[in-house]
Amino acid sequence: MESIEENLRKELDGLRQEMAKVEEELAAFRLAQKVLTEVTTGCNSNPGGIIRAALQKTLDVCADVTATEKGSLFLLDPTSKKVVDAILTRTEVTSEQRAKLIGNVRDKGLAGWVSRHREIGLITDTEDDDRWLTLPNQPYIVRSALGVPIINGQDLLGIITLLHSEPNHFTKRMAESMEATAEHIGLVLENARLYGQLDTYSKALDNELEKGRQIQIDFLPYDIPQLDNWEIVACFHPAKQVAGDFYDAFTLPKDQIGLVIADVCDKGVGAALFMALFRSLIRIFSVGESKLQETATSVNLIHQNALQAVRLTNDYVVQNHWQMSMFATLFFGVLDPETGLVSYVNGGHEPLFIINQDGIIRQILNSTGPAVGMMPNMKFEIQEVKLEPGEMLIGYTDGVTEAKCPEGKLFTDKRLKELVEKPANSALELMSRIKEKLFDYIADAAQFDDITVLAVRRS
Repeated sequence: MESIEENLRKELDGLRQEMAKVEEELAAFRLAQKVLTEVTTGCNSNPGGIIRAALQKTLDVCADVTATEKGSLFLLDPTSKKVVDAILTRTEVTSEQRAKLIGNVRDKGLAGWVSRHREIGLITDTEDDDRWLTLPNQPYIVRSALGVPIINGQDLLGIITLLHSEPNHFTKRMAESMEATAEHIGLVLENARLYGQLDTYSKALDNELEKGRQIQIDFLPYDIPQLDNWEIVACFHPAKQVAGDFYDAFTLPKDQIGLVIADVCDKGVGAALFMALFRSLIRIFSVGESKLQETATSVNLIHQNALQAVRLTNDYVVQNHWQMSMFATLFFGVLDPETGLVSYVNGGHEPLFIINQDGIIRQILNSTGPAVGMMPNMKFEIQEVKLEPGEMLIGYTDGVTEAKCPEGKLFTDKRLKELVEKPANSALELMSRIKEKLFDYIADAAQFDDITVLAVRRS
Protein backbone atom coordinates (compact mmCIF):
# COMPACT_ATOMS: atom_id res chain seq x y z
CA MET A 1 0.00 0.00 0.00
CA GLU A 2 2.82 2.36 0.97
CA SER A 3 4.52 1.63 -2.31
CA ILE A 4 1.38 2.51 -4.26
CA GLU A 5 0.92 5.78 -2.35
CA GLU A 6 4.59 6.62 -2.81
CA ASN A 7 4.35 5.98 -6.55
CA LEU A 8 1.21 8.12 -6.75
CA ARG A 9 2.99 10.93 -4.90
CA LYS A 10 5.94 10.70 -7.28
CA GLU A 11 3.61 10.76 -10.28
CA LEU A 12 1.72 13.71 -8.77
CA ASP A 13 4.98 15.57 -8.11
CA GLY A 14 6.09 14.83 -11.65
CA LEU A 15 2.80 16.15 -13.01
CA ARG A 16 3.14 19.27 -10.89
CA GLN A 17 6.65 19.82 -12.23
CA GLU A 18 5.43 19.28 -15.80
CA MET A 19 2.54 21.68 -15.18
CA ALA A 20 4.96 24.24 -13.76
CA LYS A 21 7.12 23.92 -16.89
CA VAL A 22 4.05 24.26 -19.10
CA GLU A 23 2.96 27.34 -17.14
CA GLU A 24 6.44 28.84 -17.47
CA GLU A 25 6.53 28.13 -21.19
CA LEU A 26 3.01 29.53 -21.57
CA ALA A 27 3.98 32.65 -19.59
CA ALA A 28 7.10 33.02 -21.74
CA PHE A 29 5.04 32.60 -24.90
CA ARG A 30 2.48 35.17 -23.75
CA LEU A 31 5.23 37.58 -22.83
CA ALA A 32 6.90 37.13 -26.21
CA GLN A 33 3.52 37.46 -27.92
CA LYS A 34 2.90 40.72 -26.08
CA VAL A 35 6.35 41.97 -27.05
CA LEU A 36 5.72 41.04 -30.68
CA THR A 37 2.28 42.71 -30.68
CA GLU A 38 3.59 45.86 -29.04
CA VAL A 39 6.63 46.00 -31.33
CA THR A 40 4.48 45.53 -34.43
CA THR A 41 2.15 48.32 -33.31
CA GLY A 42 5.10 50.59 -32.57
CA CYS A 43 6.71 49.81 -35.92
CA ASN A 44 3.53 50.54 -37.83
CA SER A 45 3.21 53.91 -36.15
CA ASN A 46 6.90 54.68 -36.51
CA PRO A 47 8.31 52.72 -39.51
CA GLY A 48 11.27 55.07 -39.82
CA GLY A 49 12.58 54.13 -36.35
CA ILE A 50 11.68 50.46 -36.35
CA ILE A 51 14.74 49.19 -34.43
CA ARG A 52 14.37 51.81 -31.69
CA ALA A 53 10.65 51.13 -31.51
CA ALA A 54 11.36 47.39 -31.11
CA LEU A 55 13.92 48.06 -28.36
CA GLN A 56 11.65 50.42 -26.46
CA LYS A 57 8.62 48.13 -26.63
CA THR A 58 10.66 45.09 -25.62
CA LEU A 59 12.06 46.84 -22.55
CA ASP A 60 8.71 48.34 -21.59
CA VAL A 61 6.89 45.00 -21.74
CA CYS A 62 9.61 43.10 -19.85
CA ALA A 63 9.72 45.78 -17.16
CA ASP A 64 5.94 45.75 -16.88
CA VAL A 65 5.66 41.97 -16.56
CA THR A 66 8.38 41.74 -13.88
CA ALA A 67 7.31 44.89 -11.98
CA THR A 68 10.74 46.36 -12.65
CA GLU A 69 11.46 49.89 -11.41
CA LYS A 70 14.28 50.65 -13.82
CA GLY A 71 15.96 48.88 -16.68
CA SER A 72 18.01 49.02 -19.81
CA LEU A 73 18.35 47.21 -23.11
CA PHE A 74 21.60 47.19 -25.07
CA LEU A 75 21.50 46.21 -28.73
CA LEU A 76 24.82 44.61 -29.71
CA ASP A 77 26.52 44.15 -33.04
CA PRO A 78 26.79 40.34 -33.38
CA THR A 79 30.30 40.60 -34.87
CA SER A 80 32.06 43.32 -32.87
CA LYS A 81 29.92 42.91 -29.70
CA LYS A 82 29.79 46.71 -29.47
CA VAL A 83 26.66 48.51 -28.32
CA VAL A 84 24.95 49.92 -31.40
CA ASP A 85 21.90 51.29 -29.55
CA ALA A 86 20.63 51.49 -25.99
CA ILE A 87 17.32 52.20 -24.28
CA LEU A 88 17.17 53.23 -20.62
CA THR A 89 14.11 53.59 -18.43
CA ARG A 90 16.07 55.91 -16.12
CA THR A 91 14.68 59.26 -17.15
CA GLU A 92 16.39 61.05 -14.28
CA VAL A 93 19.95 60.52 -15.58
CA THR A 94 21.69 63.19 -17.62
CA SER A 95 23.08 62.47 -21.10
CA GLU A 96 26.61 62.51 -19.62
CA GLN A 97 25.64 60.06 -16.87
CA ARG A 98 23.92 57.91 -19.49
CA ALA A 99 27.07 57.69 -21.64
CA LYS A 100 29.24 56.74 -18.64
CA LEU A 101 26.64 54.27 -17.47
CA ILE A 102 26.50 52.43 -20.78
CA GLY A 103 30.29 52.27 -21.06
CA ASN A 104 30.84 50.98 -17.51
CA VAL A 105 28.08 48.39 -17.17
CA ARG A 106 28.77 46.99 -20.64
CA ASP A 107 32.33 46.07 -19.63
CA LYS A 108 32.28 45.64 -15.83
CA GLY A 109 28.72 45.41 -14.62
CA LEU A 110 26.07 42.71 -14.77
CA ALA A 111 25.53 43.33 -18.48
CA GLY A 112 29.24 42.70 -19.09
CA TRP A 113 29.06 39.43 -17.14
CA VAL A 114 26.00 38.31 -19.11
CA SER A 115 27.74 39.25 -22.36
CA ARG A 116 30.83 37.21 -21.53
CA HIS A 117 29.01 34.15 -20.17
CA ARG A 118 26.00 34.34 -22.54
CA GLU A 119 23.69 33.21 -19.74
CA ILE A 120 21.13 34.78 -17.47
CA GLY A 121 22.43 36.67 -14.44
CA LEU A 122 20.28 36.81 -11.29
CA ILE A 123 21.37 39.05 -8.39
CA THR A 124 19.10 38.74 -5.37
CA ASP A 125 21.08 41.30 -3.36
CA THR A 126 23.61 43.64 -4.92
CA GLU A 127 25.43 44.08 -1.60
CA ASP A 128 26.42 40.39 -1.60
CA ASP A 129 27.22 39.91 -5.31
CA ASP A 130 30.43 41.15 -6.91
CA ARG A 131 28.85 41.07 -10.36
CA TRP A 132 27.07 44.30 -9.49
CA LEU A 133 28.94 47.53 -10.20
CA THR A 134 28.04 50.47 -7.96
CA LEU A 135 28.99 53.73 -9.62
CA PRO A 136 30.07 56.91 -7.80
CA ASN A 137 27.16 59.35 -7.35
CA GLN A 138 24.75 56.72 -8.66
CA PRO A 139 21.37 58.50 -9.00
CA TYR A 140 19.28 55.50 -7.93
CA ILE A 141 19.30 52.60 -5.45
CA VAL A 142 19.54 49.02 -6.73
CA ARG A 143 19.30 45.98 -4.45
CA SER A 144 18.26 43.27 -6.91
CA ALA A 145 18.90 42.84 -10.63
CA LEU A 146 18.25 40.48 -13.49
CA GLY A 147 20.37 40.35 -16.66
CA VAL A 148 18.94 38.48 -19.68
CA PRO A 149 20.91 37.70 -22.86
CA ILE A 150 18.96 37.94 -26.11
CA ILE A 151 20.33 35.25 -28.40
CA ASN A 152 19.28 34.27 -31.89
CA GLY A 153 21.11 31.19 -33.13
CA GLN A 154 24.77 31.78 -32.31
CA ASP A 155 24.46 35.57 -32.21
CA LEU A 156 24.18 37.64 -29.04
CA LEU A 157 21.84 40.42 -30.17
CA GLY A 158 21.34 42.28 -26.93
CA ILE A 159 21.11 42.32 -23.15
CA ILE A 160 18.16 43.30 -20.98
CA THR A 161 18.96 44.48 -17.45
CA LEU A 162 16.05 44.81 -15.01
CA LEU A 163 16.51 46.57 -11.64
CA HIS A 164 14.65 47.00 -8.35
CA SER A 165 15.35 48.91 -5.15
CA GLU A 166 14.34 45.97 -2.89
CA PRO A 167 16.42 42.78 -2.45
CA ASN A 168 15.01 39.43 -3.59
CA HIS A 169 12.56 41.08 -5.97
CA PHE A 170 13.66 38.92 -8.88
CA THR A 171 13.22 35.19 -8.27
CA LYS A 172 14.65 32.09 -9.91
CA ARG A 173 11.23 31.33 -11.37
CA MET A 174 11.06 34.81 -12.86
CA ALA A 175 14.59 34.40 -14.24
CA GLU A 176 13.68 31.09 -15.89
CA SER A 177 10.56 32.64 -17.42
CA MET A 178 12.57 35.57 -18.79
CA GLU A 179 15.20 33.18 -20.13
CA ALA A 180 12.54 31.27 -22.06
CA THR A 181 11.10 34.55 -23.29
CA ALA A 182 14.47 35.87 -24.43
CA GLU A 183 14.62 33.36 -27.30
CA HIS A 184 11.35 34.69 -28.67
CA ILE A 185 12.49 38.26 -28.12
CA GLY A 186 15.64 37.44 -30.10
CA LEU A 187 13.49 36.48 -33.08
CA VAL A 188 11.45 39.65 -32.67
CA LEU A 189 14.55 41.88 -32.59
CA GLU A 190 16.21 40.05 -35.47
CA ASN A 191 13.05 40.44 -37.55
CA ALA A 192 12.87 44.09 -36.53
CA ARG A 193 16.49 44.57 -37.56
CA LEU A 194 15.87 42.91 -40.94
CA TYR A 195 12.66 44.90 -41.36
CA GLY A 196 14.56 48.08 -40.54
CA GLN A 197 17.16 47.24 -43.20
CA LEU A 198 14.34 46.55 -45.64
CA ASP A 199 12.67 49.84 -44.71
CA THR A 200 15.94 51.72 -45.29
CA TYR A 201 16.49 49.97 -48.61
CA SER A 202 12.88 50.59 -49.62
CA LYS A 203 13.19 54.31 -48.92
CA ALA A 204 16.44 54.50 -50.89
CA LEU A 205 14.75 52.67 -53.78
CA ASP A 206 11.74 55.00 -53.60
CA ASN A 207 14.09 57.98 -53.77
CA GLU A 208 15.78 56.54 -56.86
CA LEU A 209 12.43 55.78 -58.48
CA GLU A 210 11.28 59.32 -57.71
CA LYS A 211 14.37 60.65 -59.50
CA GLY A 212 13.52 58.34 -62.40
CA ARG A 213 9.95 59.64 -62.42
CA GLN A 214 11.15 63.23 -62.58
CA ILE A 215 13.57 62.40 -65.39
CA GLN A 216 10.82 60.60 -67.29
CA ILE A 217 8.43 63.52 -66.90
CA ASP A 218 11.14 65.70 -68.44
CA PHE A 219 11.07 63.44 -71.49
CA LEU A 220 7.42 64.31 -72.06
CA PRO A 221 6.87 67.54 -73.98
CA TYR A 222 7.08 70.47 -71.56
CA ASP A 223 5.32 72.77 -74.01
CA ILE A 224 2.93 71.28 -76.53
CA PRO A 225 3.07 73.32 -79.76
CA GLN A 226 0.40 76.03 -79.82
CA LEU A 227 -1.03 76.45 -83.33
CA ASP A 228 -3.62 78.77 -84.78
CA ASN A 229 -6.86 76.87 -85.36
CA TRP A 230 -5.49 73.73 -83.70
CA GLU A 231 -5.80 72.23 -80.24
CA ILE A 232 -3.44 69.50 -78.96
CA VAL A 233 -4.02 68.01 -75.49
CA ALA A 234 -2.78 64.91 -73.68
CA CYS A 235 -3.12 63.07 -70.39
CA PHE A 236 -0.60 60.72 -68.80
CA HIS A 237 -1.22 58.61 -65.68
CA PRO A 238 1.48 56.01 -64.93
CA ALA A 239 0.50 52.89 -63.00
CA LYS A 240 3.81 52.98 -61.10
CA GLN A 241 6.37 55.67 -60.36
CA VAL A 242 7.88 55.13 -63.79
CA ALA A 243 6.04 54.14 -66.95
CA GLY A 244 6.38 52.55 -70.38
CA ASP A 245 3.78 54.79 -72.04
CA PHE A 246 4.68 58.09 -73.61
CA TYR A 247 3.33 60.75 -75.91
CA ASP A 248 5.05 63.55 -77.80
CA ALA A 249 4.26 66.61 -79.89
CA PHE A 250 7.13 68.51 -81.47
CA THR A 251 7.95 70.81 -84.38
CA LEU A 252 9.63 69.52 -87.54
CA PRO A 253 11.10 71.53 -90.45
CA LYS A 254 8.66 73.63 -92.48
CA ASP A 255 6.45 74.03 -89.36
CA GLN A 256 5.22 70.47 -89.59
CA ILE A 257 4.16 68.84 -86.30
CA GLY A 258 5.23 65.39 -85.10
CA LEU A 259 2.64 63.51 -83.03
CA VAL A 260 3.49 60.32 -81.12
CA ILE A 261 1.70 58.01 -78.74
CA ALA A 262 3.36 54.75 -77.73
CA ASP A 263 3.35 51.88 -75.25
CA VAL A 264 6.55 49.99 -74.46
CA CYS A 265 6.02 46.34 -73.51
CA ASP A 266 6.28 45.40 -69.83
CA LYS A 267 6.21 47.85 -66.93
CA GLY A 268 8.49 49.46 -64.39
CA VAL A 269 12.09 50.61 -64.67
CA GLY A 270 13.02 48.55 -67.75
CA ALA A 271 10.04 49.82 -69.72
CA ALA A 272 10.78 53.39 -68.60
CA LEU A 273 14.38 53.20 -69.87
CA PHE A 274 13.22 51.91 -73.25
CA MET A 275 10.51 54.56 -73.31
CA ALA A 276 13.27 57.18 -73.11
CA LEU A 277 15.21 55.39 -75.84
CA PHE A 278 12.24 55.11 -78.24
CA ARG A 279 11.24 58.72 -77.66
CA SER A 280 14.76 60.02 -78.29
CA LEU A 281 15.28 57.89 -81.42
CA ILE A 282 11.99 58.98 -82.97
CA ARG A 283 12.86 62.64 -82.43
CA ILE A 284 16.46 62.36 -83.62
CA PHE A 285 15.73 60.27 -86.71
CA SER A 286 12.63 62.23 -87.75
CA VAL A 287 14.33 65.61 -87.50
CA GLY A 288 17.51 64.29 -89.13
CA GLU A 289 15.72 62.71 -92.07
CA SER A 290 13.36 65.61 -92.66
CA LYS A 291 16.21 68.14 -92.58
CA LEU A 292 17.65 66.41 -95.62
CA GLN A 293 14.68 67.87 -97.49
CA GLU A 294 14.51 71.24 -95.73
CA THR A 295 14.80 73.00 -99.07
CA ALA A 296 12.10 70.86 -100.65
CA THR A 297 8.80 72.49 -101.49
CA SER A 298 6.82 69.25 -101.13
CA VAL A 299 5.26 68.86 -97.69
CA ASN A 300 4.49 65.27 -98.59
CA LEU A 301 8.18 64.55 -99.09
CA ILE A 302 9.02 66.04 -95.67
CA HIS A 303 6.38 63.77 -94.13
CA GLN A 304 7.71 60.72 -95.92
CA ASN A 305 11.26 61.36 -94.76
CA ALA A 306 10.30 62.13 -91.16
CA LEU A 307 8.31 58.92 -90.90
CA GLN A 308 11.39 56.87 -91.84
CA ALA A 309 12.22 57.37 -88.12
CA VAL A 310 9.97 54.41 -87.32
CA ARG A 311 11.94 52.04 -89.56
CA LEU A 312 15.29 53.40 -88.33
CA THR A 313 14.20 53.11 -84.68
CA ASN A 314 13.04 49.55 -85.25
CA ASP A 315 16.37 48.50 -86.79
CA TYR A 316 18.43 50.30 -84.13
CA VAL A 317 16.58 48.64 -81.23
CA VAL A 318 16.70 45.18 -82.81
CA GLN A 319 20.37 45.46 -83.72
CA ASN A 320 21.59 46.89 -80.41
CA HIS A 321 19.11 45.57 -77.83
CA TRP A 322 17.71 42.34 -79.30
CA GLN A 323 18.69 40.38 -76.17
CA MET A 324 16.29 42.45 -74.05
CA SER A 325 13.24 41.45 -76.17
CA MET A 326 11.76 44.93 -75.71
CA PHE A 327 9.42 46.50 -78.25
CA ALA A 328 6.79 49.22 -78.44
CA THR A 329 3.47 49.71 -80.12
CA LEU A 330 3.73 53.17 -81.61
CA PHE A 331 1.75 55.67 -83.63
CA PHE A 332 3.77 58.42 -85.30
CA GLY A 333 1.95 61.02 -87.34
CA VAL A 334 3.15 64.20 -89.06
CA LEU A 335 0.60 67.01 -89.28
CA ASP A 336 0.55 69.83 -91.80
CA PRO A 337 -1.31 72.61 -89.93
CA GLU A 338 -2.07 74.47 -93.17
CA THR A 339 -4.03 71.68 -94.87
CA GLY A 340 -4.92 69.26 -92.05
CA LEU A 341 -3.00 66.47 -93.81
CA VAL A 342 -1.70 63.77 -91.42
CA SER A 343 0.80 61.24 -92.76
CA TYR A 344 1.27 58.40 -90.30
CA VAL A 345 2.65 55.01 -89.38
CA ASN A 346 0.83 52.82 -86.89
CA GLY A 347 3.28 50.24 -85.61
CA GLY A 348 1.02 47.70 -83.94
CA HIS A 349 -0.68 50.31 -81.77
CA GLU A 350 -4.31 50.60 -80.73
CA PRO A 351 -6.50 52.04 -83.51
CA LEU A 352 -6.89 55.82 -83.51
CA PHE A 353 -10.19 57.53 -84.27
CA ILE A 354 -11.05 60.42 -86.57
CA ILE A 355 -14.21 61.98 -85.08
CA ASN A 356 -16.25 64.56 -86.94
CA GLN A 357 -17.95 67.53 -85.32
CA ASP A 358 -21.16 65.52 -84.82
CA GLY A 359 -19.33 62.96 -82.68
CA ILE A 360 -19.32 60.27 -85.37
CA ILE A 361 -16.21 58.13 -85.87
CA ARG A 362 -15.49 58.89 -89.51
CA GLN A 363 -12.36 56.79 -89.84
CA ILE A 364 -10.28 54.33 -87.83
CA LEU A 365 -6.50 54.37 -88.24
CA ASN A 366 -5.46 50.73 -87.84
CA SER A 367 -1.96 49.23 -87.84
CA THR A 368 0.20 49.79 -90.91
CA GLY A 369 3.04 47.62 -89.62
CA PRO A 370 4.22 45.48 -86.69
CA ALA A 371 5.26 46.67 -83.23
CA VAL A 372 8.56 48.54 -83.30
CA GLY A 373 11.67 46.69 -82.17
CA MET A 374 10.51 43.09 -82.64
CA MET A 375 12.30 42.02 -85.83
CA PRO A 376 14.84 43.59 -88.24
CA ASN A 377 14.06 45.02 -91.66
CA MET A 378 10.33 45.35 -91.07
CA LYS A 379 8.24 47.41 -93.46
CA PHE A 380 6.05 50.17 -92.06
CA GLU A 381 3.50 51.44 -94.56
CA ILE A 382 2.85 55.18 -94.56
CA GLN A 383 -0.75 56.25 -94.95
CA GLU A 384 -2.51 59.62 -95.06
CA VAL A 385 -5.69 61.11 -93.70
CA LYS A 386 -7.01 64.67 -93.69
CA LEU A 387 -8.58 66.37 -90.68
CA GLU A 388 -11.39 68.67 -91.80
CA PRO A 389 -12.45 71.70 -89.71
CA GLY A 390 -14.21 70.57 -86.53
CA GLU A 391 -12.70 67.08 -86.69
CA MET A 392 -10.55 65.44 -84.06
CA LEU A 393 -7.86 62.74 -83.99
CA ILE A 394 -7.70 60.78 -80.74
CA GLY A 395 -5.28 58.04 -79.72
CA TYR A 396 -4.87 56.05 -76.51
CA THR A 397 -2.92 53.19 -74.96
CA ASP A 398 -4.42 49.88 -73.86
CA GLY A 399 -4.30 51.05 -70.25
CA VAL A 400 -7.56 52.86 -71.05
CA THR A 401 -9.62 50.00 -72.49
CA GLU A 402 -8.09 47.39 -70.16
CA ALA A 403 -8.58 49.40 -66.96
CA LYS A 404 -10.48 47.40 -64.35
CA CYS A 405 -13.23 48.26 -61.90
CA PRO A 406 -13.15 46.88 -58.33
CA GLU A 407 -15.04 43.78 -59.55
CA GLY A 408 -12.27 43.08 -62.09
CA LYS A 409 -14.23 43.88 -65.27
CA LEU A 410 -12.53 45.74 -68.14
CA PHE A 411 -13.47 49.24 -69.26
CA THR A 412 -13.54 47.91 -72.88
CA ASP A 413 -13.38 49.48 -76.36
CA LYS A 414 -17.17 49.76 -76.33
CA ARG A 415 -17.26 52.14 -73.36
CA LEU A 416 -14.52 54.28 -74.88
CA LYS A 417 -16.37 54.54 -78.19
CA GLU A 418 -19.55 55.56 -76.39
CA LEU A 419 -17.61 58.45 -74.83
CA VAL A 420 -15.97 59.68 -78.03
CA GLU A 421 -19.19 59.37 -80.06
CA LYS A 422 -20.76 62.26 -78.21
CA PRO A 423 -20.14 65.73 -79.68
CA ALA A 424 -17.49 67.82 -77.91
CA ASN A 425 -16.73 71.51 -78.42
CA SER A 426 -13.03 71.00 -77.82
CA ALA A 427 -10.34 68.35 -77.43
CA LEU A 428 -10.03 69.36 -73.77
CA GLU A 429 -13.73 68.75 -73.20
CA LEU A 430 -13.51 65.26 -74.68
CA MET A 431 -10.32 64.51 -72.72
CA SER A 432 -11.96 65.60 -69.46
CA ARG A 433 -14.99 63.43 -70.21
CA ILE A 434 -12.85 60.34 -70.81
CA LYS A 435 -10.74 60.88 -67.68
CA GLU A 436 -13.78 61.47 -65.47
CA LYS A 437 -15.66 58.37 -66.63
CA LEU A 438 -12.53 56.20 -66.67
CA PHE A 439 -11.39 57.01 -63.15
CA ASP A 440 -14.95 56.80 -61.82
CA TYR A 441 -15.02 53.29 -63.30
CA ILE A 442 -11.68 52.33 -61.74
CA ALA A 443 -12.77 53.81 -58.38
CA ASP A 444 -10.51 52.37 -55.66
CA ALA A 445 -9.27 49.42 -57.73
CA ALA A 446 -5.54 49.16 -58.42
CA GLN A 447 -4.31 50.70 -61.68
CA PHE A 448 -2.49 47.87 -63.45
CA ASP A 449 -1.31 49.70 -66.57
CA ASP A 450 -0.25 53.16 -67.66
CA ILE A 451 -3.00 55.37 -69.05
CA THR A 452 -2.21 57.80 -71.86
CA VAL A 453 -4.48 59.70 -74.27
CA LEU A 454 -3.56 62.17 -77.03
CA ALA A 455 -6.15 64.30 -78.86
CA VAL A 456 -5.69 66.77 -81.78
CA ARG A 457 -8.60 68.94 -82.99
CA ARG A 458 -8.89 71.27 -85.94
CA SER A 459 -11.05 74.28 -85.10
